[in-house]
Amino acid sequence: MAIIIDMPKLSDTMEEGVISKWNIKEGDAVKSGDIIAEVETDKATMDVEAFDDGVVLKILAKEGEAVPLGGKMVILGEKGEDISGLLDGEEGGSAPKDSKEKPAAESAEKSESKENEADFDPLFGEIESKKESKDEAAPSEEDGRLKASPLARKMAEEQGIQLSQVKGSGPNGRIVKKDVEHFEPEAASAAPASKSAPSAPVYEITAEDQEFKISQMRKTIAKRLAESKFTNPHFYETIDIDMKRAIEARTAMNAGGDVKISFNDLVVKACAKALRLHPKMNSSWLGDVIRQHGGVHVAVAVAIDDGLVTPVIRNADVKGLAQISAETKELAGKARDKKLQPEDWEGSTFTISNLGMYGIEEFTAIINPPNAAIMAVGAIRDVPVVVNGQVVPGKRMKVTLSSDHRVVDGATCAEFLNTVRKFLENPTTMLVY
Repeated sequence: MAIIIDMPKLSDTMEEGVISKWNIKEGDAVKSGDIIAEVETDKATMDVEAFDDGVVLKILAKEGEAVPLGGKMVILGEKGEDISGLLDGEEGGSAPKDSKEKPAAESAEKSESKENEADFDPLFGEIESKKESKDEAAPSEEDGRLKASPLARKMAEEQGIQLSQVKGSGPNGRIVKKDVEHFEPEAASAAPASKSAPSAPVYEITAEDQEFKISQMRKTIAKRLAESKFTNPHFYETIDIDMKRAIEARTAMNAGGDVKISFNDLVVKACAKALRLHPKMNSSWLGDVIRQHGGVHVAVAVAIDDGLVTPVIRNADVKGLAQISAETKELAGKARDKKLQPEDWEGSTFTISNLGMYGIEEFTAIINPPNAAIMAVGAIRDVPVVVNGQVVPGKRMKVTLSSDHRVVDGATCAEFLNTVRKFLENPTTMLVY
């Protein structure tokens, strides 16, 4: 008996999936456990496996097509089995049944309309129609002006080209779009000088507008961050941290081992320790209650082509810097390869976003729900500082905490930030707590 494989729920926030790749084709034999497709979700590219044996009778969604949660993907059954009763005129679970049936008159009308309508350029608007370009009986004058299409006039005006210098190639010498596009200022300079005012500089258009399909990940990022920004009452606090001792400590740790500790690893550890001491910051707003989490699970924002993902370092407060470093590198690699699994990104209690490696000195980040806060980390700066009345070179780093005012207040956040600063300005103090 034929069965339909539907789009499964591959992440907690998934609403649809895009078929990234089919590993099967119609007529193939499939066994239970075979990976039949790769599906791009809002988080990563995930494998979809078959749970039944059978022959691929019909693939209902093309590669690159978005299929809603529960939508039809493929039909399995016995070779030669009649599946007409399962198709019901839909493919991918989204096409209306009557989409293939259109009156012949309507189709002919649309075809005729399309043939006669003017082309449309997204930057300049209407382009002369094909019918116009072929019209040999066009009038020799247009209200006493030079013969030129409306689009050619607009392009010439925007590019500072005098139409009197452009040779028309259209019917009866009419100036059209391509004449303006291929206009050579050098050729025009050989013509007799005009008594009119000098023309404006010529600006060439070197690129065309492009549109890109929005990925599932980008759609979800847009939705979740918009909800966070306009639902959670954000407020911000910034603190400047002396990183001189942190730099010295990192240099000493990296000098004698295979594991290389980054400044971000130190920040993760300092925040995790501070969260243990300030448990209100390690909380979530759940509507009727505020949940104060028992574990400290720090998410680290990782930039990939489609946006940001936030893999989680679990129980970061009890892990050493070497382990934090190794896990961060592993998760970042999986994120860039789109191989993260749900357990890699779910369950964070706090988030860190670090743009210091890009030279950004200070910024604010949008809270990653359901966390109560996110910390934005800037670059370490060489600045003059006053020590004991003397101006000396200093190493400073700004961090900005974005917090949900429904969960925490300003004083709580200030205490948390001062604890983070204490740990980073004296890294050995993290060993005490």
